[in-house]
Amino acid sequence: MFSRQLQILLQRSKTTSHLLQVHPLVLKTAVGHSQDFICHYIISACSVSVELARLIFESSSISPPLFAWNTIIKAYSKSSTPIEAIKLFFQLQWVGLRPDNFTYPFVIKACGQCLLLREGMIVHSMIFKTGLSSDRYIGNTFLRMYTACNAILFARNVFDEMTDRDVVSWSSMIAGYVACNSPKDALVVFRQMKLANEKPNSITLISLLSACTLLLDINTGEAIHTYVIMNNIELDVALGTALLEMYSKCGYIDKALYIFNSMREKNLQSRTVMISRLAAHGRAEDAISIFTQMEQTGLKPDSISFSSILCACSHLGLVNEGRKYFHSMVEVYNIRPTMEHYGCVVDMLGRAGMLEEAYEIVKNMPMKPNSIILRSFLSACSNCGEYVFIDEDFRKVLLELEPELGANYVLTAGLSSVSGCWSDASELRVAMKDKGLKKVVGCSWVDLTSVPSHDIYKEEVG
Repeated sequence: MFSRQLQILLQRSKTTSHLLQVHPLVLKTAVGHSQDFICHYIISACSVSVELARLIFESSSISPPLFAWNTIIKAYSKSSTPIEAIKLFFQLQWVGLRPDNFTYPFVIKACGQCLLLREGMIVHSMIFKTGLSSDRYIGNTFLRMYTACNAILFARNVFDEMTDRDVVSWSSMIAGYVACNSPKDALVVFRQMKLANEKPNSITLISLLSACTLLLDINTGEAIHTYVIMNNIELDVALGTALLEMYSKCGYIDKALYIFNSMREKNLQSRTVMISRLAAHGRAEDAISIFTQMEQTGLKPDSISFSSILCACSHLGLVNEGRKYFHSMVEVYNIRPTMEHYGCVVDMLGRAGMLEEAYEIVKNMPMKPNSIILRSFLSACSNCGEYVFIDEDFRKVLLELEPELGANYVLTAGLSSVSGCWSDASELRVAMKDKGLKKVVGCSWVDLTSVPSHDIYKEEVG
């Protein structure tokens, strides 16, 4: 009866202080010797604090059962310290308990989160010996773990050995190839998926759209869009964002904007992606409009959002607006400017010919400027024919940061020449020649053919 009352108290305990009040009762009574009660106790504690659950776990007067170990390991695998799940897994074996099919997925997940490939492979060999390697859930978890560790060949081996695959298995393999920058292989796996009569879900389609974005394959991307429409698949935030990113990266910014406007729900990521893509296409007015709408809806812009809007201001020469957004970022939203933010502002001021202000920002940055900022500023000086603000240290640091980039030597040598430092310019050209460096010629590319590079995938999607 008393045990039942304690369990009710545990269920009602929603804070650490509540659980700490119950803890002395557990220690003073016999209920602490019940394995079932300990399991309930730890489950309740995990919902409040995994550290408190660990304290209860380790102070138990009896040896906790495997269920309690699994509960703690699961909680740590979902926490900010997944390494503890791995430590507990090996500790579990030292006390003589044998992991089961509920233990392994959480440990594998933790190995992936910690990028511990060696430990993950040790766990894999243990599973193979226990005969659990055919478990589909465990196999799917291994696919994600190996992908997270950038071991795509191991992931493919696991996938090929799976006798029981579901949509999660196929989607994980496709997502793995995309994450490891092998988009063509992702499309090949999708074709195999269709041949296996496995219907893709929203997650599968998001990964496929990412593959199309990497390949700039508009034909397959449009086929996936058609599939979404024909099968009445809901255009949620994730799928809508993947679609608009694919269209915009392939150069179809108006279609991307249409997708964005047709999305019922938009989050910070979808708005930020749209702002960024509009800025890249020179549509700064539209980018600013979406940013303003975002603020009006109550969404708080983050660091990436401000990078995108500052880039838009730079492209269109909206200096006053750029200054306003930079000030708002720091003073209103308390976001500390990063190297990228300073780079956008320097580029914006340089394009507008405001070299003195740009110079002050570069000189007074809280961190050392990177090569992009230095090259942007020095190029602006060269383009504007203003050499008063050229700092000798800037040129030296640029060459130190990227000593193997021929464009840097050409830029600094040219600036030295117009500044009257002929000997410095000559030395730079000699150094460039001795190193065998050349300035890479700028180029553009245009797809002259209308033949899709992945006809076969379009057919399979449709």
